[in-house]
Amino acid sequence: MYIPNSSFFPLIVSLPFLYWAFNFRKQTKLAFYVHDYLSGHDTSAITVAGKDGPQTSVLSFGTIIAVDDPVTEGPDLNSKLIGRAQGMYINSQLDGKGLHLMFSIIFTDGIYKGSTLEIQGADLFAMKEREFSIVSGTGYFRFVRGYGIMTTHFIDIPNLKAILKLDVTVNHY
Repeated sequence: MYIPNSSFFPLIVSLPFLYWAFNFRKQTKLAFYVHDYLSGHDTSAITVAGKDGPQTSVLSFGTIIAVDDPVTEGPDLNSKLIGRAQGMYINSQLDGKGLHLMFSIIFTDGIYKGSTLEIQGADLFAMKEREFSIVSGTGYFRFVRGYGIMTTHFIDIPNLKAILKLDVTVNHY
């Protein structure tokens, strides 16, 4: 094998090692609660479209819900508010038992204030734990990739209220 300029050979061979050695990725783990209320004085989500228009149930296939849910440190709505979950979800399962999530966690307080996490994925809410993707982020979470585990902390189906715990793990620079 002929190498035209052998003085660059050690540099070329060492580039993958240098990239690995100086790749300063961070891993951040977070846990927070999203309060999703489709009724009551503290409503934070509304049906915007579906088979029967805005009167369609979230439990019906094809229903689209817009959300601006409070995000707190603990499960109690009176615990410290750290952000908002803004976006939408669609009931995307024919039997009505699954959602597709597309929303941003917008941090409004604490060390991540001004940063966002972009969430996308399936929510088969009959399951105890559901995994979703963190596909992007801004601010502290720029260039983020990761995943989260969602569990239902509280659910009141007749009144369409739920408190969801999100455990998130992200890698970023």
